[in-house]
Amino acid sequence: SVLGALFPAAQSFLFPVSSLGLLRTLSQLGVILFMFVVGLELNLQHLRLRAHTAVLVSHASIMAPFALGIGLSLLIYTTLASGNVSFTAFALFIGVAMSITAFPVLARILDERGLTKTFLGSTALACAAVDDVTAWCLLAIVVAITKANGLGGALGTLLLTVLFIGVMALLFKPWIEHFLSDTVSNGFMSKRIVTMVLVIVFTSSLFTEIIGIHALFGAFLAGVIMPAHEGLRNFLRERLEPFSAGFLLPLFFAFTGLRTQMGLLDDWQSWAMCIAVIAVAIAGKFGGSAIAARWTGLSWQESFSVGALMNTRGQVELIVLNLGYDLGILPPKIFGMMVLMALATTFMAGPLLALIEFWSSTHEAESWRNEFTVDAR
Repeated sequence: SVLGALFPAAQSFLFPVSSLGLLRTLSQLGVILFMFVVGLELNLQHLRLRAHTAVLVSHASIMAPFALGIGLSLLIYTTLASGNVSFTAFALFIGVAMSITAFPVLARILDERGLTKTFLGSTALACAAVDDVTAWCLLAIVVAITKANGLGGALGTLLLTVLFIGVMALLFKPWIEHFLSDTVSNGFMSKRIVTMVLVIVFTSSLFTEIIGIHALFGAFLAGVIMPAHEGLRNFLRERLEPFSAGFLLPLFFAFTGLRTQMGLLDDWQSWAMCIAVIAVAIAGKFGGSAIAARWTGLSWQESFSVGALMNTRGQVELIVLNLGYDLGILPPKIFGMMVLMALATTFMAGPLLALIEFWSSTHEAESWRNEFTVDAR
């Protein structure tokens, strides 16, 4: 984005128009493998341990930004949306896009801070897992409605989607667990397993693309139904993630950057609207998550920390935004605003957590000093 704004000739030389098709294909392969790993990392044990809090917080963290996103759509649809997309599709997509949490980014933040096995960490992971599944289901519905040009035409797509999920969960999952049971129990992992898993991932992606939603949903579902054996899941992550995250996914980021035309935000009204988009996203996600977490009995520090983590959107949000761009729902100007929103909410997660920890430690020290003074008197 910066290169195109400052040195357009250099950008054209490095990324000629003839190369964009191949770049898009490679980036899509990276996103498919990435979504498979996201599904692979979902730990249902976290959901069982924190079911009550996870369901309440995750749904509040979806409903609040979803409602605010639809309200924002009322303000920007007539002036910024393209004329060939209906308000229903536009508003629903903006609502879902505001509701996304980047489960992988959240998990990395917790791991780097040593919080994964703490009460806060397991609670946040459970909330993000439920949020992830719910948001992607809602997005599948929105995509079906958009492609079918209405709810009536989308009904067949949604029924096929439910049928496909049922087949994968009830029939295919037990079969693959049985097929891999001997290999996993013997502790022997081979390239054959990787090859078979890749066939499953891309076949599942192909089916969801044919059904009428998107290949990403098939890849995500393929990751979710993998056997729960930790050794197998670690083996697959070690084999697939370095190549997809180290080579293919950066191509996706570059492709997104080429699409993000910051030059379209060329007046104060556009930047004011961009700031409003970021503010609505933070208010809905951070506020909704924190209030719901407090309602379940968590302390204010834990509630604010959950809100800060759930507000992280990361590369998952960029994937969703590119999907909206490809479907024609998001015009370039709104796409740029939403990309900036994704970057801002992701960058603020770490500093916000540090600020909450500092505030909590300062508050505890002050309380301790007050108690000590009273006792001394």
